[in-house]
Amino acid sequence: RTGWAISQTLREKVQAHPRIRLIEAHMAVDLIVREGRCVGAYVMGPDAQISTWQAAAVVLATGGFSWAYLHATHSQVASGDGAAMAFRAGCRLADLEFNQFHPTCLYHPGHPPLLLTEALRGEGAYLLLPDGHRFMDRFDPQLELAPRDRVARAIDHEMKRLGVDHLYLDISHRPAEWIQTRFPSLYQACLKAGFDMTQAPLPVVPAAHYTCGGVWVDDQGQTDLLGLYAIGETACNGLHGANRLASNALLDCVVTAGEVAAHIETLDLSHTDASALPLWDPSRVCSASEAVMVMHNWHELRATLWDYVGIVRSDDRLAKAQARIQLCQKECDQYYSKYHLTPDLVEYRNLVHMATLIIQSAQFRRESRGLHYNRDCPDLDTGLNGQHTWIQKDWKGPRYSSALEG
Repeated sequence: RTGWAISQTLREKVQAHPRIRLIEAHMAVDLIVREGRCVGAYVMGPDAQISTWQAAAVVLATGGFSWAYLHATHSQVASGDGAAMAFRAGCRLADLEFNQFHPTCLYHPGHPPLLLTEALRGEGAYLLLPDGHRFMDRFDPQLELAPRDRVARAIDHEMKRLGVDHLYLDISHRPAEWIQTRFPSLYQACLKAGFDMTQAPLPVVPAAHYTCGGVWVDDQGQTDLLGLYAIGETACNGLHGANRLASNALLDCVVTAGEVAAHIETLDLSHTDASALPLWDPSRVCSASEAVMVMHNWHELRATLWDYVGIVRSDDRLAKAQARIQLCQKECDQYYSKYHLTPDLVEYRNLVHMATLIIQSAQFRRESRGLHYNRDCPDLDTGLNGQHTWIQKDWKGPRYSSALEG
């Protein structure tokens, strides 16, 4: 509700501002870089035509890349677009192995995601196996009140052990009137989806929720390219570490956006003639006769990351994921070079790039820390305290670097 109130207020003020032009139903395809500076972007309109947009400053605020996973609390728009564009433009990305999974998302395949707040467990909800037994006592002395990463790992372990696609969250032992009063919005949302939380347990599955890593930025939100900024979940500014606390995301968005705005005011905003920027050249591609490759590979990519690069990882799982994603990457590159772009192809291409980088970052970190848990190196490496995993296009692979180096 807090996030909704902030975004709704901001939207109303933007729409009412005489010097702000809000353009919807458009999609950025790639950034335009000249002499180490971001000077604009190629943008796809509703008619799928791509135009050249010039800008003295560009701010990436496209969210994270939770949609790379089969189960996510976000919609399809969280496809890593900003981070992928920044990487292709030459920026460093950081900490991509730290993906937060919310333990309890309503399991309702084919329907929009519905996050079941941790407050349910805080108010006494139990996690149950399909046979109705509780299981958290085997994983943590705090039971259902354990930190969300431990709860998510416990659910993931039991799902894999039993070969099931969901477990259950039960608060129906509390009085119905109390539930409806304490969780009015969630109660109505579940009821609309066909589940009465006052009468029966809710089917749940962990879901990709928040990306702690992203485009590396400094205290003013600047990336490695002059004139290019990143804020919110798109950025990695170190505020979330390896395991984000829930409320920090709102603080991050509000504070860093203000810092970026203040820094942009100090720039030389003299505009380059837009006609001097290179135009998008569609002359060497044609229209695809069918889109089955994109949709099939999109599902395969999300399933691969969910199974092999999810809550619990291993060297073998990561290697299997790398082999499969490499095939997706090759097919995507071939498809991208032959056919006109569509919104689905743009998002899929970005997800393929981000999936590749997530796997490389996870393989590189030889410890378990925060949201990254590898069974083959389960211990914390205290020598890596304060160090980030950085990856950049012109490097051979990830590397560790201290935040102080940036």
